[in-house]
Amino acid sequence: MDSIMKSYFENLEAKDKNVQLEAFQHIMNATKEKVDWSYEVWDQLIDWLTDSDNHRRARAAQFLAGLAISDPEKKMLHDFPMLWEVTKESKFVTARHTIQSIWKVGLAGKEQREMLLNYMIDRFKNAIDEKHYTLIRYGMIVGLKKLYDEIKDEHIREIAMDLIECEEDNKYRKKYLSAWK
Repeated sequence: MDSIMKSYFENLEAKDKNVQLEAFQHIMNATKEKVDWSYEVWDQLIDWLTDSDNHRRARAAQFLAGLAISDPEKKMLHDFPMLWEVTKESKFVTARHTIQSIWKVGLAGKEQREMLLNYMIDRFKNAIDEKHYTLIRYGMIVGLKKLYDEIKDEHIREIAMDLIECEEDNKYRKKYLSAWK
């Protein structure tokens, strides 16, 4: 990892929120492409998933989702359940940020994609008793659309349409469908 990227990780802890935000944005942009430094921060990010600071948990989840494409050892197959737990976070803003990013794990390869899809299908079908379940479902449907747009796998579109179809409330079914327009 070069000194500039190291400084971004250090700046996540800065007192100035603007410095933190700038560092966060640079790291998120970097993870849009494969990087060679993923394992230099991987274990720290895994630790942050259970940190007492919800900002660290959210950042770690978003960074790890992006770094899944830079994981040739396929650590994500083992670590994904810890990442997924952050989608169930009691602090909903943290959970929502994670839900909005977790689709990126599906870009890492077929095994990671199948694992992600299985978790999403199960959660979509069983989230009805959760607080904010319609936002959770919508976030997953949007994530499926983003994943589909990236890899053009028709199986993903079929899964999304099946999940949308199982929504009983027509208002929410329309909302979920709007993500696919």
